[in-house]
Amino acid sequence: MTVRISQRGKEYLETEQTLLRAAKTMTDQHVAGQLKALADDYQRRAEKASHVDADG
Repeated sequence: MTVRISQRGKEYLETEQTLLRAAKTMTDQHVAGQLKALADDYQRRAEKASHVDADG
């Protein structure tokens, strides 16, 4: 089953990509790890939003 990514999901994915780009430029690995964790959270939000928007 393929779920289309909703507009809201796309916005979450854009934020995720921005966070990952920022994490790659960090010299402080602790901060980079926190940004990556936040990016993972935004990816989950994008998936959830797309499922909710598809159902609604």
